[in-house]
Amino acid sequence: MCGIAGFFGWPMLPMQAQNAARNMIDAISHRGPDGQGVLVDGVATLGHARLSIIDLAAGTQPMTDEAGDLAITFNGEIFNYLELRSDLRARGVQFRTESDTEVILRLYQLKGTACVEDLNGDFAFAIWDRRRSTLMLARDRMGVRPLYYAHVGGRLCFASEIKALLRLPGLEANLDPIALDQIFTLWLTLPPRTIFENVCELPPGHVLIATPGGERIERYWSLHFPRSGDEAPDADEDATAEELRALLTDAVRIRLRADVPVGAYLSGGLDSSVITSLAKGMAGSRLTTFSVTFESAEFDESVYQRQVVEALDTQHRSVACSAAEIGGIFPDVIRHAERPLLRTAPAPLLKLSGLVQRNEFKVVLTGEGADEVLAGYDIFKEAKVRAFCARQPSSRLRPLLFRRLYPYLPGLQAQNPVYLKAFFGSGQDLSDDPLFSHLPRFRTTSRAKAFFSGDLRSSIAGYDALAELRESLPSEFTYWDPLHQAQYLETAYLLPGYILSVQGDRMAMAHAVEGRFPFLDQRIVEYAARIPPRLKLRSLREKHILRKSMEGRLPPAVNRRTKQPYRSPDSQSFFAPTGPAYARELLSRSAIEGSRYFDPHAVEKLTRKCSVQGAVGFADNQALVGVLSTQLWDQAFVQAPAQSRSEPANVSAV
Repeated sequence: MCGIAGFFGWPMLPMQAQNAARNMIDAISHRGPDGQGVLVDGVATLGHARLSIIDLAAGTQPMTDEAGDLAITFNGEIFNYLELRSDLRARGVQFRTESDTEVILRLYQLKGTACVEDLNGDFAFAIWDRRRSTLMLARDRMGVRPLYYAHVGGRLCFASEIKALLRLPGLEANLDPIALDQIFTLWLTLPPRTIFENVCELPPGHVLIATPGGERIERYWSLHFPRSGDEAPDADEDATAEELRALLTDAVRIRLRADVPVGAYLSGGLDSSVITSLAKGMAGSRLTTFSVTFESAEFDESVYQRQVVEALDTQHRSVACSAAEIGGIFPDVIRHAERPLLRTAPAPLLKLSGLVQRNEFKVVLTGEGADEVLAGYDIFKEAKVRAFCARQPSSRLRPLLFRRLYPYLPGLQAQNPVYLKAFFGSGQDLSDDPLFSHLPRFRTTSRAKAFFSGDLRSSIAGYDALAELRESLPSEFTYWDPLHQAQYLETAYLLPGYILSVQGDRMAMAHAVEGRFPFLDQRIVEYAARIPPRLKLRSLREKHILRKSMEGRLPPAVNRRTKQPYRSPDSQSFFAPTGPAYARELLSRSAIEGSRYFDPHAVEKLTRKCSVQGAVGFADNQALVGVLSTQLWDQAFVQAPAQSRSEPANVSAV
């Protein structure tokens, strides 16, 4: 895991290119504190900030072949690199290092841009091919590792984080109004768009090929599901569970490969417990687990964490996170996330990665991805109940099923069926919309756009984020089972656009910690897509087949436990008695008028409501966090000078 940066195109003087690349790398040095390197070769310059995990002595980058005709700067890990190395050696390929970086370079020598098809890993890399005068940018299938690019001064410039690109003279930090509308609707921006004007994101599963004659972007992988009714209806449950467990076991095995200790995140939920259990069977007493706890029982899962720790006998470390601490570190969250947010959930994860770093770990396994690929989210069950209600819209009893979905939300339990039906939008008129499963979420989130200023509304007049999302869906989408449609929306959009980026890579790499995700092994993702819906969502029992595969291997209370989504205190983090002073300053009328993104009067009312009431609704919480995070983003990137945009997180606070 590292940080990469560079540019291709109009040549610079060598010293100018060196200085420009080092300036970019300095901006993301938190990603790779173990060393830096820059290679200048005519029209191409590659930079690298290294986090040493494999081949600590010889894996320095940028790396070249013997002749210097090929060079690579690489961020991530190739988990099947040993198998690939063995195959390449059988073909007569000679290696100079033991690193996975060199495996990519040798594969490119043999297969060119098709080398990505052999890689099982989380990666973003750039390869400079001098003989062909070609620069190749590549990003992994699931979007675990970030890669951004922009055109500045006649050059194609790229980096792991946008703050590195903003170090280049000529690229200004300006907000893209359509991107903000997307975030305030979908929680994410639709690639290649980012919140920064003139900065693009390379989509997951894509490569960008640049030559003096131009550029092209190609997709090399996409998620596919079978047609509805073709999902192996006679699939044997026991055999499916056994195959899933075998794949998971191997995914964990290859993700334990490292020349440094590997730990694991343990939330107390099913997914992280599964990964911890499998890792413990291979790592033995050496396995250390890490978790975050909360003061409020509404968010805290420490009871379940202790059950798993006692059952598996791991060396456990935990860190408590209060609402006041979330408010205190939230500016650092936005600086690392590089975008406005609608939740504070990344903040405790920033603190958690700080705990990992202080314990001198660089790598952790996590359970992310299970909910997407094996149907664990409440939204999947919710869509099933909504479709059930739509078949008898006059029923007063069917909407009561919504209470079963959210036992951890006491306010919802007290609502009557009429309210529940209206809130979840279970009407017949919605059932043929390809976004049916997610419409309640999108509509609730969109309420935050009521706080947009008149100027911002004018700049996005006529734009519809949901229409663009619908247009981006694959042609075969309409032929999939409704559960698979919902899974695709989560896996192809929210997972890379929010979960893996904001809550994953950015919060971990802020403290130079690499997260590894066994559930997102391409073999598991592709296998799970073929598992019949009935084995993933059994009635209202989420991840049924995963639970089946781990019977007898986890504490029963954990295996049977209903999904409780990871959440953290939101607006209360900014208005408690110890709330941060910056919140009221940035939400003040003068600050809102100065940024011109939001309506001052509406924000004033929202601030008063959130600061006075003990608890506010989900939509108001999202709106408050959205407005404040946008103000923080503006302060950190638009208003701040370029050299201050990469200030490290306040490690003492996290």
